[in-house]
Amino acid sequence: MGKKDKPTTTADGDAAMQNPTQWPDDIRLATIRKIEAEIAKIEADRQMVEQETRVESLIAERNEVELRAMRRKEKEELAGNKYHHVYAFNVSVSSASVSNCIDQLTQWHRDDPTCEIEIVFNSPGGDVVNGMALFDYMRDMRARGHKITTVTLGYAASMAGILLQAGDVRVVGREAWVLIHEASFGAGGKIGEVEDTVDWVKRIQKRILKIFAERSTLSEHQIAKRWKRKDWWLSSDECLKFGFADDIR
Repeated sequence: MGKKDKPTTTADGDAAMQNPTQWPDDIRLATIRKIEAEIAKIEADRQMVEQETRVESLIAERNEVELRAMRRKEKEELAGNKYHHVYAFNVSVSSASVSNCIDQLTQWHRDDPTCEIEIVFNSPGGDVVNGMALFDYMRDMRARGHKITTVTLGYAASMAGILLQAGDVRVVGREAWVLIHEASFGAGGKIGEVEDTVDWVKRIQKRILKIFAERSTLSEHQIAKRWKRKDWWLSSDECLKFGFADDIR
């Protein structure tokens, strides 16, 4: 038996294989599907790249927005009163307002034990007992090494005028006013109870007179004479003249 003849490819056969129209149906269909799959993969890859590019662009934009917001917030904080240790006391003197002020002063003290502090009063005054608590706290802060500047813009009436005296430096706005007057109170009940309250208020008033006279050019008696049974409004020039302020802003 002779050797099996090897298959041969004629020139016409090579030409037929190079012409897809002459391919067998199954080969042509398989080839088409393969090409379509490759095209689909290329398209999917292209879309994925575009999507990743869009995502990266959105992330970059978001990061830029967040960075601008962070810088703006930082800029606002650096320009704000808290950063510069300035407290605006623009309400009446009460348990809540005094507590808020003391809390802020305490925070500044813990963050920076020797920082300078400015308290700006534009207040109608209010509760004497709570006000004196803040007065003592401000004095204590000064004893701990803080320089406290008290300022009046608008007006500092009654207890607010007393708190103005607690600063190392007392400043009054050019068009501001300070009101000082006798201690006032409300009392009810039995005569003895009212008399006890009156006695206590008189003792408070003596302390208030001492506070005002401490750095004033006027004596306690002179101050008491001027405010007796009336509201004594002082302009910025008068505050400076009588020693209730150290400077006019």
